[in-house]
Amino acid sequence: MRPTKLEEVVGQKHLVAPGQIIHRMVEAKMLSSMILYGPPGIGKTSIASAIAGSTRYAFRMLNAATDTKKDLQIVAEEAKMSGTVILLLDEIHRLDKTKQDFLLPHLENGRIIMIGATTENPYISINPAIRSRTQIFELKPLAQTDILEAIERALADSEKGLGNYPVQLDEAAKIHLARSTNGDLRSVLNGLELAVKSTPIDEQTGKIELSIDIIESCIQKKALTHDKDGDAHYDVISALQKSIRGSDVDAALHYLARLIEAGDLPIICRRLMVIGYEDVGLANPQAAARTVSAIQAAEKLGFPEARIPLANAVIDLCLSPKSNSAISAIDAALADVRAGKSGEVPDHLRDSHYQGAKKLNRGVDYLYPHAYPNAWVDQQYLPDKLKNQHYYQPKVTGKYEHALATRYQQIQEWKKQKKR
Repeated sequence: MRPTKLEEVVGQKHLVAPGQIIHRMVEAKMLSSMILYGPPGIGKTSIASAIAGSTRYAFRMLNAATDTKKDLQIVAEEAKMSGTVILLLDEIHRLDKTKQDFLLPHLENGRIIMIGATTENPYISINPAIRSRTQIFELKPLAQTDILEAIERALADSEKGLGNYPVQLDEAAKIHLARSTNGDLRSVLNGLELAVKSTPIDEQTGKIELSIDIIESCIQKKALTHDKDGDAHYDVISALQKSIRGSDVDAALHYLARLIEAGDLPIICRRLMVIGYEDVGLANPQAAARTVSAIQAAEKLGFPEARIPLANAVIDLCLSPKSNSAISAIDAALADVRAGKSGEVPDHLRDSHYQGAKKLNRGVDYLYPHAYPNAWVDQQYLPDKLKNQHYYQPKVTGKYEHALATRYQQIQEWKKQKKR
């Protein structure tokens, strides 16, 4: 299923779609060496193969860790004879100095167009001498829709895929296959191929019938449910958030475990960030910051180790004080804006950094708060239509927001004193 043109690459449209950087390089025949980095199985080899197929250059694959300098010399000799060779160098972050020194002159003269592939951050793990001679492109995790498209293509392609097999893939099994491998398309296709080739044809239907049980067995990931529409999957996500909101650590860890077992790292990470800011919010802002750090660690580690920072985040969020004052405040403000309650920005707040602004009375009467005691001065900020509106309703469930509430109340008192 390796693509031979950019149009066949699954996902990564920000790089390979018409008008995007790699597509432009191929169209203009102005290829340069590059480094592709991102999680495993999301298209690094596919992009390299598609570039080679689109340009009709020779395409070779080596591994920086296991292949030798002699293997590089063979590619270099071929490049001298044919003019240009595209070399996919996997695990480029493990390239040693001897191989690097041999490779650099060939990158300079353009005979070898190297496409380095790595799961490590190249700005940290790759030698500056290589980095300076390449363009660096980050690949994004594949969306579920991308993987579903690839599954359909694999089942229909009789030349490079499984189109010659009479496959009947259950819809729930297909969704589980797309969802459970954490965006790793290679694992999806390997699991699908194993399922197809190891399942006998049903004598009654004449089909290779792939149920969710077969897919679970072939990818070694249990589905959360055999629910065709995946409703229970979203029920578990909802239960995770509501358990954290309700400060029930044991329930939250249970639902986290179910999502981990399903391999749903992107969903877990996104939901925990939402919880950190929606449900804990200003009651404990540092918990939200720690959650972001835990998510970054989980994404870098991948499963199974990702379960450790995720568990840290869930316990932290569960036992933090809760406040939804921020989301309530912005939703209230949005409700007014969407209802047409906006009004003109007061003249003294308008931009005055241009010639003629003074003649228009822009910013003329603005009072600079830092020039006053307590860095506060009474003046109108909201438009006239909303000048008495209040959106933020502080909660005092945590020390941080208690301090915010004290300051907020103090400012309200100062305003009242000015009006007397």
